[in-house]
Amino acid sequence: MAFRPAPRSLWQASNRLTRLPTQTLQHARAYAISSDQNPRTAIVTGSSRGIGKAIALRLAQDGYDICVNDIHANKTGAEEVVSEIKSMGRNAVHYLADVSKRSEVGKMVETSVSQLGPLNTMVANAGIAQVKALLDLTEEDLKRMFEVNVYGVYNCYSSAARQMIKQGSGGKILGAASIVAFKSFALLSHYSASKWAVRGMTQAFAMEMASHKITVNAYAPGIVGTAMWDLIDEELGKLKGAKKGETIKKYTEDLIALGRTSVPEDVSKVVSFLAGPDSDYVTGQTIVVDGGIILT
Repeated sequence: MAFRPAPRSLWQASNRLTRLPTQTLQHARAYAISSDQNPRTAIVTGSSRGIGKAIALRLAQDGYDICVNDIHANKTGAEEVVSEIKSMGRNAVHYLADVSKRSEVGKMVETSVSQLGPLNTMVANAGIAQVKALLDLTEEDLKRMFEVNVYGVYNCYSSAARQMIKQGSGGKILGAASIVAFKSFALLSHYSASKWAVRGMTQAFAMEMASHKITVNAYAPGIVGTAMWDLIDEELGKLKGAKKGETIKKYTEDLIALGRTSVPEDVSKVVSFLAGPDSDYVTGQTIVVDGGIILT
């Protein structure tokens, strides 16, 4: 004979269970609350254009003061993003640095803290891509890809983590992965491998930083209308005999469930969530934002 608890006992048990989260949430930390008296700051690498720029502007809209980073070749763009953020009523500085060089990243963090205040969020967005067949790759091709996309992310993660641990109030660390961190693309082999590395490193950092109240996550864009994907489209077109724009159009029609190419703001909305308090219980994740190419 089956056991059937009385309805009242079920209600009492349910009522007790619903009270449990209240007891734990009172100890939760607020990550991204911002006010004029206590501004939050973020560093966004590779933010003179494209996805990085969209992220910097969105976080400024969310109440962050921003350190805009890019390489010297993109100085003008970085300065323009700083001006745009200041026009929104937030503070911003630009710092030119090559993320593949740990010493430069360390100085960037120091400068951001000295000019904007304690570091709350690091967005390791900078990256490069190259279209090339596997057997045509040179040692230099592989080295440069990993220097920027893997060492660069590590340099940003580790430098930010050290600063946040020193501050003692936790923080958010985010990195740029890609859909190729879930399924590699032909002719983008070393780029794919570098993004798999970002995904793995994000998981490892999340486990080691949890005791310091630092969450570590990544975002994985799909096919985005940026300069990087313009380059991929052009180079794949050369290899396959397609005109400029035809490859990205075909990928969009054949692969994306929602039927349109992504825009940088699609990604910055997800980063806003990961940088904000609503994601305080999310760590070690790589969030796909691709319109339905990769289904996890």
